[in-house]
Parts: sequence; C-alpha cells; structure tokens
Amino acid sequence: MTEQLILKAGEQAVSCNLVDYQHEYRDFSWQEARRSLSGLPGGRGLNIAYEAVDRHMDTTSRDHVALRCVGKDGMVTDLTYEDLFLATNRFANVLRELGVAKGERIFTLLGRVPDLYVTVLGTLKNVSVLSPLFSAFGPDPIRERMSLGDGRVLVTTPELYLRKVAAMRESLPRLRHVLVTGTGPAPEGTSSLGELMAGVSPDFEIPPTDPEDMALLHFTSGTTGTPKGAIHVHEAVVAHRATASYALDLRPSDVFWCTADPGWVTGMSYGVVAPLSIGATLVTDAGEFDTRRWCRVLQEQRVTVWYTSPTALRMLMRHAGDLTSEYDLSRLRFIASVGEPLNAEVVVWGLRALGLPIHDNWWQTETGAIMIGNLAAMDIKPGSMGRPLPGVEAVILERGADGRARVIDGHVRVIDEPDADGELALRPGWPSMFRGYLDDQERYGRAFAGGWYLTGDIARRDGDGYFWFVARADDVIKSAGHLVGPFEVESVLMRHPAVAEAGVIGKPDAVAGELVKAFVTLNPGFEATEALRRELIAFGRRHLGAVAPKEISFDQSLPHTRSGKVMRRLLKCRELGLPEGDVSSLERPTHDV
Repeated sequence: MTEQLILKAGEQAVSCNLVDYQHEYRDFSWQEARRSLSGLPGGRGLNIAYEAVDRHMDTTSRDHVALRCVGKDGMVTDLTYEDLFLATNRFANVLRELGVAKGERIFTLLGRVPDLYVTVLGTLKNVSVLSPLFSAFGPDPIRERMSLGDGRVLVTTPELYLRKVAAMRESLPRLRHVLVTGTGPAPEGTSSLGELMAGVSPDFEIPPTDPEDMALLHFTSGTTGTPKGAIHVHEAVVAHRATASYALDLRPSDVFWCTADPGWVTGMSYGVVAPLSIGATLVTDAGEFDTRRWCRVLQEQRVTVWYTSPTALRMLMRHAGDLTSEYDLSRLRFIASVGEPLNAEVVVWGLRALGLPIHDNWWQTETGAIMIGNLAAMDIKPGSMGRPLPGVEAVILERGADGRARVIDGHVRVIDEPDADGELALRPGWPSMFRGYLDDQERYGRAFAGGWYLTGDIARRDGDGYFWFVARADDVIKSAGHLVGPFEVESVLMRHPAVAEAGVIGKPDAVAGELVKAFVTLNPGFEATEALRRELIAFGRRHLGAVAPKEISFDQSLPHTRSGKVMRRLLKCRELGLPEGDVSSLERPTHDV
C-alpha cells in the first residue's frame, strides 16, 4: 500500500454537505459561519448550550431524540431535545441556588451516562466553566487537575467519590460542593444531585454570554509533565458546528456515534456540542469497548455516521470475517477516524468490508475542532491526514535539528516545495482556537511564532495539497544521522499480513544514538516465532532501508490511551526500566470476540 493509491469520491459525494471543496475553501468566512447560529435572543451574545439545546425549542426538533444512551446492561434511555432542555435548566438552577458564579469551574467525574450531558450543558447555561475528567483517572491526576483548575463543584457518582476523592477531600480546600448522582443516600460531605434537581424550577434564562467568555477547560494528558489546561470559549461552537458539517458530513437526520469519552476533547467537541448544535441524534454507550458490543450498538441503534479511533477500527478489521457477516451495518453512510494517524490498510479495508472508506482527520486539544480532514466529496489518499478545512490555513515550516520550527528573531520560513518535512503550523483566528493555557501565559506564547500556531507535529504536504503526518516532534527518533518518524515505520510494518498493530520507539545506542525498535501485535493465526521476527526485520529493510527497525518484540497488549493512541512513552519506559508515571488514562483490557 503506498500513498500513490487514491480512492475516488463515490457517487454519493454529489449529496454531501460540501460538494465543491475548492469553491467552498476560497469563499468561506468564519463571520458567515457565525450567522448560521441563532445567538442568544435579544442580541445577548453567544452561548454553546443555547445553540446545542435551547434554540431547538422553536423548531420541529423539539420532540426529536437528542440523546440515546445505551447503559452497561444494554438498556436504552432516550432524551428528546425538550427533555434535555428542561433537565439542563434544572441543573443551571441548582448551580444558581448553590451560589456558583459565572466563570467558576465545575468538574465532572462521570461515565457516559445522561447525568454527564445534563451537567455539561447546564454548566454552560450558567456561564460557568466545564472541565471534564476521565472517569478512569486515579486519585492523583484528579487532585492535580482540580487543584490546577480551581474546581469549586464536582459532579460524580457515590462509588467514584468514595473510591477516588473522599480520602483527598481535605487537599482540595476550594472545592465547595460535591454532587453525587443516583437514587441512594449521598455519602457524607456530598449532596444528592437528584434531590437538588427535584427542588428547583425547570425554567431558566441563560444570562448574557460574551463569545469570548471561557466555556471549557480541557487538560492535556500530562504523560510527560504537568497537565496543561487549554482554555476554550463559547465562540468555539461556531467551529464545532461547521467542522462537523464539513468533516463528518453530519446532518439533523443522522444517528451519530462518537466513541470518544467526553473526558477528552474529542468526546466533548464531537461527542456533545457539535451533533446537538446540528440537531442530530447522539448515541452514547456506557459500556467498555469490545468489538462485538460496538457492532451491536451500530446495528441496533441504526447508526449512520460513526466517529471512532484507529485502534477500534484495527480491532474490527482483525475479526472482520466474522463480524461484518454477523451484524447488519448497512445503515452506516460515513465513517471517520481520529486519535492517531490511520494507516492506509484500514482505509482500504473499510471500502472492501463495509462498502465505505474510512475518513481520517487531524486536530488537537488546542485547536478545539477538526482542522485537516478527508472530506466526503474529496478523493482520499489512504494514509493522508487530508486537506485543510474551509477557514483553516495550514503550512509546513522549516525545522531545526530538534524537529521544531526554526525561529530566528521571531521569524519562520514556510516551505513551499512539496514533500519536504517540517513543523505543521496553522494561521490563528479560527473560533475554537484555544485562548491560553490556564495560569501559564509564557507557555502559551511559546506556541506561536511568526504569525503561526506551532502544532509540534512534523508533517509534509504533497503536490496536491494533502498533508501527511510524520511524527510528534518529541517522538522523532534520531538514529545514525537520520530523523525517523515512528508512524512511518509502524505503517510499513502493518502492511505485513502478520501484523495487526505496531508501536515504535528509539532505544539508546552508544554508536547510532538511538536504534529503532518495534513492538508488534500479531493477527490471529500467526505465532510469535524467531523466524517471524527475522522475516519482519527483513520486510522492514526492504521497504524502509536504513531507518528500518533493528529490533522487534512481540506484544499482544500494546498500551493505548482512551483516544486510541499507542503510548510510545510507556513502551520506552518499560524498555528502559524507567518509572511509568501516570497510567490512569490507559485503555482497560478489551475482549474482542
């Protein structure tokens, strides 16, 4: 599989939200996109929750299913837009009764259950700031983020509170209220959210909201240092809605499933805000990942647009012979992937097995929304990130020896020639761009140079304007004078029929500086033998030459984050016998079949 392969846009492209990419890219303006939103009545500003919920009350969407929540036991709970409107009003009134003011931070420590979505949107209605926590976090990352974020309210379950928060409550002196879900008695020091909600009015008027008011505080994972709190504002909803329409081809008639946890930015931007602002039905699943369960959700909930991780797609691909014949996935019309680069084989497999190619896209916590993508009406180059969305200007900057953009006296050089590696940079100004790192203006300033936002990702742009991911700048392996991108090596190894997935690191070496080492997960039917190891090393040499892996280890349980990324940092720590640090954001073990 090579990047020369191009999947032509199908006949369905004529009915896409974006039909003519060149025309739309040339004529697009964020000001015009803003006009497609309602805004608060009376010109009182722009509020994410109003665009996601309240504006539907004057339309036929009022009785449309907004949330379809699949419980761990498989039971389904539907909430219409009117149900969500009333529940989020009550939560906003609870905050008001508790004296929670505009701008104060509310943290969530919840699974993918209805109360989470009510809390998120009710918080935004009160013009307070929502900061989601991943429910599998351990006590230390919870305490660290709540301290950094100055959390005043925590919404969680009794079980999670007693197991992860109660013992450290005294170390969070500014945490005033803990609201617990469920119908049982609230633990000491907490209040029952259900009782509070029952005691307030379902009527609430959203106060004036400046588009630049802080709305969301997303912490990066903190795997290599102190977590950074990326600040996003209510204006971000302009980008959430527009990019979901373009990059996910999302429409009000769709049943949409974003599998990312709302504790992370993807699960918030596209697992809450974007689909509701469009008026679609949003599917959520409280259960843990396994391929059969997810296929059942796709089939039984009649999902039409699916946004998921490369890891999930690769797992599905491993068992495709059984699953695609056993489950009816014919309602799917569009599949997109995010979380880490998607290898070309999965894109082509989707077309062969599901009748749909997989549309990869790229963005970051800091960008707040999809910036580059393979759009429905575009030809796909498997393995490519795609092209910049309308309203997004992306370039490749000349880089220095450290892999980052070379900055001289505040100036940078844009590389015009195609296929040259450099740091991917974006022109600031899109609505969902982060407005700062909380309490760290210096760090925020270092993210910009020469009029560009520096992403920290190494990429290249080909002659047709498609971007190709190479590596994170801090992941680049420096081996015998070569700069090696782990993803390139991983992608080549996954072309071999034995390899389901790969993770590549640099291993210190006295002569070469670093050796390229790969950890591979095998497909069913292949055994981890010395003969296969030699075969894979030879396969890498044939395709990669000098930058091929010198060592290969077999590992059927590569560590992943919940967003689907192989944790190369953790692989390297294990290889070198170093402390692993915070691993609470790892995926739990999965059961595939």
